[in-house]
Amino acid sequence: MENREHFGSLTARMKAFREEVLDEKPYVDAERAILATQAYQENQNQPRVMARALMLKKILENMTIYIEDKTLLAGNQATKNVNAPIFPEYTMGFVLKELDLFEKRDGDVFYITEETKQQLRDIAPFWENNNLRARGEALLPEEVSVFMETGVFGMEGKLNAGDAHLAVNYPRVLKEGLCGYERRTRACLAALDLTDPDSIDKTMFYKAVLIVIDAVRTFALRYSALARELAKKEADGARRAELLEMSRICAKVPYEPADSFREAVQSVWFIQLILQIESNGHSLSYGRFDQYMYPYYRADMQSGRLTREDALELLTCLWIKTLTINKLRSQAHTLSSAGSPMYQNVTIGGQTTDKKDAVNELSFVVLQSVAQTRLTQPNLTVRYHKNLDPKFFDECIEVMRLGFGMPALNNDEIIIPSFINWGVSEEDAYNYSAIGCVETGVPGMYGHRATGMTYVNWGKVLEIVLNHGNDPKTDIKLIDLGDKEYASYDEVWAAWEKALKYYSDLAVESDAICDRALVTYDADPFASCFIDNCMALGKTLKEGGCKYDVISQSNIGPCIVGNSLAVVKKLVFEDKTLSMDELMKAMASDWAGEEGIRIHKMVMNVPKFGNDEDYVDEIVADVFHSYLKLLPDYHTERTGKGPEVSCYTMSTSNITSYVPNGFDVNATPDGRYAGTPLNEGCSPTQGTDTHGPTAVINSVSKLPNDQVAAGQLLNMRFASGALAGEENLMEFVAFLQTDKAITVFEDYGFSSAQ
Repeated sequence: MENREHFGSLTARMKAFREEVLDEKPYVDAERAILATQAYQENQNQPRVMARALMLKKILENMTIYIEDKTLLAGNQATKNVNAPIFPEYTMGFVLKELDLFEKRDGDVFYITEETKQQLRDIAPFWENNNLRARGEALLPEEVSVFMETGVFGMEGKLNAGDAHLAVNYPRVLKEGLCGYERRTRACLAALDLTDPDSIDKTMFYKAVLIVIDAVRTFALRYSALARELAKKEADGARRAELLEMSRICAKVPYEPADSFREAVQSVWFIQLILQIESNGHSLSYGRFDQYMYPYYRADMQSGRLTREDALELLTCLWIKTLTINKLRSQAHTLSSAGSPMYQNVTIGGQTTDKKDAVNELSFVVLQSVAQTRLTQPNLTVRYHKNLDPKFFDECIEVMRLGFGMPALNNDEIIIPSFINWGVSEEDAYNYSAIGCVETGVPGMYGHRATGMTYVNWGKVLEIVLNHGNDPKTDIKLIDLGDKEYASYDEVWAAWEKALKYYSDLAVESDAICDRALVTYDADPFASCFIDNCMALGKTLKEGGCKYDVISQSNIGPCIVGNSLAVVKKLVFEDKTLSMDELMKAMASDWAGEEGIRIHKMVMNVPKFGNDEDYVDEIVADVFHSYLKLLPDYHTERTGKGPEVSCYTMSTSNITSYVPNGFDVNATPDGRYAGTPLNEGCSPTQGTDTHGPTAVINSVSKLPNDQVAAGQLLNMRFASGALAGEENLMEFVAFLQTDKAITVFEDYGFSSAQ
């Protein structure tokens, strides 16, 4: 469903551009890897931050550039749209192992030429034991590999990727231009006390920032020259004028401040793009796009330099360009990230820092542009609150009716207080945005999980608890929980808390080790200079330059655990209608045979989360609290080294990882079958919420949602006809308004069941 009558259609060329990008076959691209290798070989004597700066300079000055014949914006990541560059400084291990598998694997398929394979093999010797993953793995405890192999937790992305899950300070970039950053950097250099040993590292950081700023300016000027050359050859007068204007703009931004909407969009795209050339972290977000772009939109509309239709076409072009960014992940990682998601988020709506509704005319335009493009990128998030413009809220619902999962809704009444509770200033808290698929942070101030995250499989932890510390798949003893049968539910719960703390502690230890490796061997001066405090402190993000530094592990399957514990508590220890041995045997058979089927019917009749039944809802809440109480004892690598706030918080933001994590878990007491998905976020287990969406909301309202501040995901699924017609639409609006009033969750996404 496109609903062209409501949202209109893409212009003819944007429609053609969209189809061209969607039709592109993604190839593995060796160009960046080759240039990065040359840069590192040439600068082996340099401090790491300088080596990174010189690497980016090498790439931006020498990489292939092009301007598509239908685009309004200049800038590309690879030699062809949707190609995936290689980042050998992080890892070459999986790349070499999977050279012949990229085209055959499930999930993310990439094509690769024999020439590219050979190019990658040629540079591989330089990177052997000379990249982030190799150095990080050398520091990890031996047991980590066992726990990863058995599926207790995963950290595939932590040593394979760099900075992301952040939004830079785009308002400042647009206002000052990189020339403003250049002046400030030179002032910081001049103010250093060179007798202070810390000045050595600060000097290198500031010099690295100057190098990358100059490299970015050169990069933009290359496009300016290219656009001018293309204009000379262009027969169509209108397109020639566009190319000349593009040339003018690229000669100006991002080095100089933006003075128009077109300049601002091009400047933002350059920064967004280059950040993903410097580093291969995903979830690089645009922040509060409608807020910082609105002054340029308003001024151009008032002056007559821009029409609404012009803005729409420009934004749809930006979203299509955003889709061209790609990333090569390992086969293991693709199980959690099928479809090459980059989670580049755009946030609109919410409140101003003086607590007024922030919706403006551009907010509506962004909604419409996303509805017209109907792409998986960017992720669109709407911040909503009790005083949200009702007309805007209606438009959000119209976009939801399209059935492609946008926009996600973030609840200000939950998120803002949670930030303030951590110590984030009230003004900063009111300025938050989505910085990932679900995660939230303050643009330009937040170092949230810049290095990725550790996924802790709570379904697997429960399985280990029920098997007295053994992994039933491998028969490996993973934790000592004693061999005595559990005599009470309290004993089961005590074992759960012991196991959860053990694995959570180890995950935090692994986080610290990975972060220490990243501090030592990876430093991104370009990303760091756009995050407040980095420049003032002379530190990169990883060293503690960010104002707010918050880490969260992604905890997978809390509702599965709660449902399962409810079964154990009720049937085994309260009703005594089932012995633990009988339950375990039925699970081991995956509920097969007459006895397995009989017991399966029993466990399915025990209350399940999502049906507004206190018995199980309270147990699920207990599961959440069992983790939350651990957090005050955890500290990040950067605690005390610069950030004003540095801590751990909780996240259930597992958009896709609940599926592969389920592969590693046998049948669970709640009736789930072996190898099937766990639950996503705080969403009910698939199919067990039978009392309707209001009951789901009521169940979720009993959870400590205000403490799960790094991303609490609730997915709501509706039949394809549920939003059809005016009557159904009004019922849906009433449902959302009720949810908004009781402030039950942080983030939720909608999809239509087709």
